[in-house]
Amino acid sequence: MKQITLGRTGITVPQNAFGALPIQRDDTDTAVRLLRRAYEGGMTFFDTARAYSDSEEKVGLALSDVRDKIYIATKSGATAPDELKRQLHTSLTNLKTDYIDIYQLHCASRCYAPGDGTGLYECLEDFKRQGMIRHISITAHKIGVAEECVKSGLYETMQFPLSYLSGERETALVELCRQHNVGFIAMKALAGGLITNSAAAFAYISQFDNVLPIWGIQREKELEEWLSYMDNPPAMTDEMRAVIDADKAAMGADFCRGCGYCMPCPQGITIWQCARMSLMLRRAPSKVWLSEHWQEEMKKIERCIGCGACSKKCPYELDTPSLLKKNYADYQRVLAGEVRVN
Repeated sequence: MKQITLGRTGITVPQNAFGALPIQRDDTDTAVRLLRRAYEGGMTFFDTARAYSDSEEKVGLALSDVRDKIYIATKSGATAPDELKRQLHTSLTNLKTDYIDIYQLHCASRCYAPGDGTGLYECLEDFKRQGMIRHISITAHKIGVAEECVKSGLYETMQFPLSYLSGERETALVELCRQHNVGFIAMKALAGGLITNSAAAFAYISQFDNVLPIWGIQREKELEEWLSYMDNPPAMTDEMRAVIDADKAAMGADFCRGCGYCMPCPQGITIWQCARMSLMLRRAPSKVWLSEHWQEEMKKIERCIGCGACSKKCPYELDTPSLLKKNYADYQRVLAGEVRVN
C-alpha cells in the first residue's frame, strides 16, 4: 500500500483513509466496531466533523486508547471566533483527546486570512500555539475558493471533492497543492455514491502521489472491500479505463454530487436526492428509489417555483431547478414503464 505525505504537515499514512460521515447513521456499537476494524486493518487516518451529529463521539469511543497511533481530522463550520472556540472544545471532548491533528474550516465560502476582520484565522493560530490543534486546514466545494486558499500559503491541507468524474480544473488543483506543499485530502472520491466500482475509484486516486482519499464507510462489507486493497491495491488497467470512460460519458459534467449545500428548500423538496434521481435509478437498486416514499418526494418537485435559492447555494453552479424538472420527467417515464431500469 502506497504511503502518502500530506504536504508540509509531514503526516504520512496509507493512501486509504476512513471518512466518518456515514457512521452517524449507524448505532454506536456498529460504528465502534467498524472504526476499530478499520484501525486493525491498517487505516490510520480518520476524518470527521462537528456537523456529522454523533460521528466524533463514536470515533472517540472507538479509538481513544490508540490515539498516539492514529491521525484525526475534524472540522468546524463556525464563522466567528467565539463559536469556533466552543466547537473546538466540543470536538476535543467528543474525541476524548487533547489535540486535533488536522483542524479544518468546513466548506469555506472564502479564504479566511489574518486581518480580514473576522478574527477567525487568528483564532486558529492561537489554538495551534496552545497545542490544541497541530495543523490549520480548510475544506471547500467551490474551486475558486480552493485555489485561493492553496495559493495563500495559510493552510496546510486542502480537502476538496476529487474522483474520476472531476474536470480538468479540479485535477489541476492537485498539482497546485503539490507546488505549494499543501496536502490534498480527497472527499467524494465515489462522487456521492454515483461511482459504484470501488476498484476503479481506488486505481484512479492512486495515480496521484500526494492525494489521500477518505472513503465514506457505513457498512462492514464496504469496509472490508477497502481493507482488501491494503495488500492488493487495484492498479490502473485498460479495463479500469474503460469503466471510467463509460461513467464519464454517462454522467457528463452537470450532475448533482449530492453534497446537500442547496438545502433546505423553501418548498420542502429533498433537492440533493431528487436532482440526481435519474442516475440513482440506473446505478443503485431501483426498487428503493421507486418506493411510495420516493414517489411522494419526487412529486414535491411540482411545487418548485424556480426561486433559484438552490442554484445560488450550489458549489458546482448547477441550474438546479432545470435539473429537478429533468429528473422528475424521467422518473415519471420510469414509473409509467416507458423507460426500463435495472
